Amino acid sequence: MIRHHLSDSLLTGYSTGSLPEAFSLLVATHVSLCDECRARLEAQDAVGGAVLESCEAVAMSDSSFAATLALLGGATPEREKPAPSAGVFPAPLREYIGGDAGSVRWRPVGGGVRQAILPTAKGASARLLYIPAGTAVPDHGHTGTELTLVLSGAFDDATDHFGPGDVEIADEDLEHTPVAAPGEPCICLAVTDAPLRFNGLIPRLLQPFLKI
Repeated sequence: MIRHHLSDSLLTGYSTGSLPEAFSLLVATHVSLCDECRARLEAQDAVGGAVLESCEAVAMSDSSFAATLALLGGATPEREKPAPSAGVFPAPLREYIGGDAGSVRWRPVGGGVRQAILPTAKGASARLLYIPAGTAVPDHGHTGTELTLVLSGAFDDATDHFGPGDVEIADEDLEHTPVAAPGEPCICLAVTDAPLRFNGLIPRLLQPFLKI
């Protein structure tokens, strides 16, 4: 049961296309799991459509049609979508990376924790995290916004317990030490629009190499 949902501002940003690519990936992945947020997003899309219909039409330039055809002609072929499976990753994430957890090139970052940085456009970064059960992520704060979507397993911090499908929204006011819950490893999709602020010396020294 999903208990931690996306904010209205994130859903609005996704609906209007104003979010960075990394944030949009997380929103799309969460919405594919969460009936409540999907319904809220559909309501926002409906409002946006009504606003567009009420806007005054603007004439386009004579070259617009030709320019659109040129863009379509130069588009890259659509990547074949992975077949639905009972894997760890929901469909939007599987389609984005071209496979499930078994195809991820994990890199160790210490303490048994592994990460995989996903290629995204500028403005925010996205990474997959694999955290063994009972392992703590170094104590840290935030210089921007960090969204963490649990894909499997769970983690706990000072704010609450986060299980599969839950999203933690962290900002400059939150300092925490997430700990993977007992049982299975915690696999998360985490996106940030600014570097984390680690409190320990060693994590701070390693931060430039880990690109967190």
